[in-house]
Amino acid sequence: MAGIAIGDRLRIGAIMAGHQVRSMLMAYASPFYRWRFSAGAPERLIVAPQDLRTADPIIAADFYTGHFALAGAAIDVGGKSPFSAPPPSPDWQRALHGFGWLRHLRASDTDLTRLHARALITDWIEDYGGWDPVAWAPEVVARRLISWFSHSPLILRGADIGFYRRFMRSLARQVRYLIRTADDAPDGVGRLIAVIALCHAGLCMTGRQRLMRQAARWLDDELVRQVLPDGGHISRNPEAVVLLLLELLPLRQTFAACDVAPSSALMSAIDRMMPMLRFFRHDDGALAHFNGMGPTYPDILATLLAYDETRGAPVLNASYSGYQRLEAGDTVVIVDTGAPPPPTVSREAHAGCLSFEMSAAGQRLIVNCGVPAFGSAQWRAVSRATAAHSTATLNDTSSCRFATNAYVLKTLGPVMLSGPRTVTVERQDADVVSLAASHDGYRSDFGIIHERRMAVSPDGRRVEGEDVFSSVGGGGGNAPYAVRFHLHPSVRASRTRDHNRVILAPLHGASWEFYAGGADIAIEESVYLGGLDGPRRSEQIVLHGRCRHAPRVNWRLQRIDPKRQAAGSAGAVEELPLDADELALDAEASEPADMPAPDGNASNGGNDGPGNGGPGDGGPGNGGPGGRTTG
Repeated sequence: MAGIAIGDRLRIGAIMAGHQVRSMLMAYASPFYRWRFSAGAPERLIVAPQDLRTADPIIAADFYTGHFALAGAAIDVGGKSPFSAPPPSPDWQRALHGFGWLRHLRASDTDLTRLHARALITDWIEDYGGWDPVAWAPEVVARRLISWFSHSPLILRGADIGFYRRFMRSLARQVRYLIRTADDAPDGVGRLIAVIALCHAGLCMTGRQRLMRQAARWLDDELVRQVLPDGGHISRNPEAVVLLLLELLPLRQTFAACDVAPSSALMSAIDRMMPMLRFFRHDDGALAHFNGMGPTYPDILATLLAYDETRGAPVLNASYSGYQRLEAGDTVVIVDTGAPPPPTVSREAHAGCLSFEMSAAGQRLIVNCGVPAFGSAQWRAVSRATAAHSTATLNDTSSCRFATNAYVLKTLGPVMLSGPRTVTVERQDADVVSLAASHDGYRSDFGIIHERRMAVSPDGRRVEGEDVFSSVGGGGGNAPYAVRFHLHPSVRASRTRDHNRVILAPLHGASWEFYAGGADIAIEESVYLGGLDGPRRSEQIVLHGRCRHAPRVNWRLQRIDPKRQAAGSAGAVEELPLDADELALDAEASEPADMPAPDGNASNGGNDGPGNGGPGDGGPGNGGPGGRTTG
């Protein structure tokens, strides 16, 4: 772990030592350890939690024919059990053993699907009911328990006494196993879901009141630790809010169904997390791509928002989570202004400090590359680099370090080892909403502080920005920088004839003009990973320069008047037959009196920085996203 601060090394070392000690003390796979979780089955289940995820009976029919499509992969097993087939991917294998797919069988809920569900569960008990490193990972056990509890009416209706007893014994054994191993689930969402599963066990199974009380106290402790005061999650991943609400809302209902009052910590956590969904939500319904957020599933988001009783405006200053939201008119800008999360919950964290996403009139324009829902580790590594975000990179290098050492990866996963230590934020909510933030992620290597200033006009038709690269420590290098603006795949970029501006033509809505005063503007290839349809080719605007020659770069996004847009065919993909005078968008003519421009003159030291350094089609572009990694 060379190059990592001593404090970071000590913290990572302590975490790894704790894992090692637990592994030596608890040999989960040994026959003696497994024997501890046998016997003592409950007599019956008294309540079935609700499953909020969308179910499709057509998928149940596919299962019956032997076609199992899970977690982005699919296999055909014919008349054999899917549990005996070679898994096509680790994600598919975990999804299969998690049994979340039972909801599709319940959506059909016929005698045939009930028999099929019991047959599949019988196969699992016979093949994996003892122990398996994947099937018995604590987070997989937790999801399987929640699925079995939630869909127990499907499983048990019409079952014979022999199956009923085998099923209840397996439930009891898994619960006892999870009681002793939940603390070894991955910190963050994985551990919280393990505790939620234990709460369900205490509520759903007869004679488990003591377990219910203990699990409820453990849940309160984890909610206080993991859910921040503004409703964000300690991992800073927006998807964590979605995943937790999918489990916490049914748990709240289960408490009510059992006539047990949910704790104030549970109620408060849900009340705080609901507005965060709206905070990260663009007008087109998608959640912003920060720190591991993948595709947005509209049906899931709509279901969760239906539980939001207040339906108020989202919070704008999520300072605890490290995000800011700027709104004016129909324009939304969401900015990452936070330091990296703690190492133990950083497995999906990104090096995207000061990156932003922008949408207007229900159309996303500027985005981060996002992450695929499922897929290769290579794409996920690409998505975490600074160059995959709409912010500035220095010398094609990420502002954070990620673990690559094999032992660290096996023990802790792909954690973030170091990153910006000091992130400053100043926000003003006057007539002009403005933001000034900085981070020191490049200080140790380049002696540079990156500062970004942004402002949105009162009508939302204009967004001003400035990136400043300040030398510190008396030295100050002349590292090349690239300020990137990744475009949504539905947005096409084309230059005006004077080559000083770029027209952004979205599929829907008004076009926008991008201008950087005095800077060389390049349009380069990029890739969008955050869609439901997999990686897609896209474009990015890149401003190149050097920190000493051009320490400031000003830029502007301005909406084009619809009449001029129609007259000039601004939405065409080819080079626009317009020049700056025809658009009347030069700096003097378009400067609103109530919109102060950021300080400093825009300049650029020439296109002497790295070449196509953004994520390209099929992999990193020339130079790659610059993800600096270390073990």
